[in-house]
Amino acid sequence: MGILNDLYLSRKPLAGFTVIGMAWAAYFAQMPVLKAGLSVSDATYGLIVLVSSLGAVAAMFLAPLTQRLAGSFALVFAALAIAAGFMWVGVASNAITFMIALAIASAGSGIIDVLANARIAGIEAHHKRPLMNLNHAAYSFCYAGGALLTGLARESSWTPIQVFSVLTIAIVGLGFVMYGPDLYQEEDAETSSSGNLPVGLIWGIGLIVFIAFLAESSTEGWSALHIERTLGGGAGEGALGPAFLGLTMGIGRLGGYVLTRYLSDMVLIALACLLSAIGIGVAAGAGTVGAAYIGFALGGLGMSVVAPTALALIGRVVPRKLRTLAISRVTVIGYCAFFMGPSLMGFVSQGFGLAASFFTVAVLLAVVTAILIPMLSIKLRTPSKDAAP
Repeated sequence: MGILNDLYLSRKPLAGFTVIGMAWAAYFAQMPVLKAGLSVSDATYGLIVLVSSLGAVAAMFLAPLTQRLAGSFALVFAALAIAAGFMWVGVASNAITFMIALAIASAGSGIIDVLANARIAGIEAHHKRPLMNLNHAAYSFCYAGGALLTGLARESSWTPIQVFSVLTIAIVGLGFVMYGPDLYQEEDAETSSSGNLPVGLIWGIGLIVFIAFLAESSTEGWSALHIERTLGGGAGEGALGPAFLGLTMGIGRLGGYVLTRYLSDMVLIALACLLSAIGIGVAAGAGTVGAAYIGFALGGLGMSVVAPTALALIGRVVPRKLRTLAISRVTVIGYCAFFMGPSLMGFVSQGFGLAASFFTVAVLLAVVTAILIPMLSIKLRTPSKDAAP
């Protein structure tokens, strides 16, 4: 009953996470066929994704303005932008139109991510319930389900526009759930100066979220292609790569409920990054599709708890009136990775192959455990001089 109550309390932001989970699963699980339709190289495709990511970054900075202007329609407006963008992606015939369409979908996704995380933080503060890991788990399960259904659709010879049409119908339905005001918005959030934020902690935690999202977006975006092109798997087998990732991430985030009772945030993040690095390394060096599945599963279990735990941490260590603003800043830093990740994969893959791209991500995760976590732990133990009392 506790979980059901938590799901009900966070139903509006939860619907937003459901939208972005299903939408990006439908996109990434079709990436091989979408990329083939453009007839571009890995590097060019990576550049397309990188440029389109600017739409998401700009939208995230404008998310508070969107909330003020759209009010109760803010999440709905962003969700419809995602639907429109992916419908256009499904019919785009060249790199330019594909890039613009993807930028629109990215912008909508960026707005939802900021507003949903901020709303969850407010609900957590009001009801004293740990909701961040639960909501991120729901996103992962929706991503896994979306990838699996998309894979089945591809096996049945569905075209991208058919898949995105069904997605649009689902988004419209979820719009009725998302509609409504933010009842738990901090009154001081809009008037608080960003100059009062603890800059060192914002960047330290933001970089951890960035690398976690970098690993997540890289494996989401290129696991299907790695399985199909490197290991010779079929379309259905390729779609199972991101599906396994999403499923294990959902399981791992639910496990975060238990693990946070026994481990500190820093220890949990460090161990999670190390497990994820090992898993992605296994997937990179896999000689069979089954071995790649195991690697992606381990990677998903590890990276699953990093971002939610880090977001919850920043929400606890900053003053209450700065909580929403701080989470927004950390989310902006981290969210850049969702599109820089696939771009990095494309550039490295063009020169050294997909396996080298995944090994690069594994090394970055190891850096978090070896360098960033110790530095941030020292920062947390030291009285902050860059934040207002």
